[in-house]
Amino acid sequence: MNRREFTQAMAAAMLGAAGPVTARAEGAGAAETKKSAPFPLSVMLWTISPNLPFEDRLAKVADAGYRNVELVGEYAHWSDADYARAKIAKRQLGVEFDATAGLGHGVADPAARDAFLADLKAALTPMETLECPAMIVLSGNVVQGLTREAQHAAAVETLKRAAEVVEKRTIRGEKVRLLLECIDPEENPRYFLTRATEAIEIVRAVDHPQVQFLYDLFHEQIAEGNLMEKLNQHIDVIGLIHVADVPGRHQPGTGEINYGNIFRRLAELKYRRTVAMEFKAMGDEVTALRGARQLAESAAP
Repeated sequence: MNRREFTQAMAAAMLGAAGPVTARAEGAGAAETKKSAPFPLSVMLWTISPNLPFEDRLAKVADAGYRNVELVGEYAHWSDADYARAKIAKRQLGVEFDATAGLGHGVADPAARDAFLADLKAALTPMETLECPAMIVLSGNVVQGLTREAQHAAAVETLKRAAEVVEKRTIRGEKVRLLLECIDPEENPRYFLTRATEAIEIVRAVDHPQVQFLYDLFHEQIAEGNLMEKLNQHIDVIGLIHVADVPGRHQPGTGEINYGNIFRRLAELKYRRTVAMEFKAMGDEVTALRGARQLAESAAP
């Protein structure tokens, strides 16, 4: 795309986005309450109407009263005009991108270390363009022929190397963070890191403030449970929390996890990192997101 084409695309994006997105932003303001949650709230965008245009999905999140959005590499094949439209939409809606995911390689395969680091370095460019300061990283699957101890050690070493890549690097005034996530064995029986306790051991061994643990409460409830005790013991290394109920990955209150108690405990522990909704709504998405937000707000002292 040449300069003239980019300028025309930007102008078209501004004209196209101004009407409907602004109207939705006004609706989002009406949905706000005077009480705020004691920690920032976000929404994982993959859970929201995947067949709608990107800007309309952002608008649904804003309508529900959220001001942060997490991505999973939706921008992988975007043009300059796509980036321009996304940036216009997020400004109009008053939202920020707080984290993203989508690296092609995991950290627990030593043979993939160089490829993982190359993925990370390449990802920093769209992260900076979108002003998104955190990257979710995965372990990858069990590698046949390697012991568990070898893969554990590989994860530690790869994350140490990754920490060097993001050392002192900032986006939107925040240090770039790497967030290690577990996946429960029912969703992926081949995945290496299925337990929070082991992932936390890895993060502590890396011992770098820009490498933290992503505590997905849905995955951990299926894998091991005992959710609250891990908060009590390891809140210092938890950099992001993902929320969905079990079973079904639906909104809080539809299953067995007592999210009211969890949100109150996070407030007591003075957790100030982001809590992100990553559920598939039963019923209307905006209504479900508002209900989850109000539950988190009720934890405020």
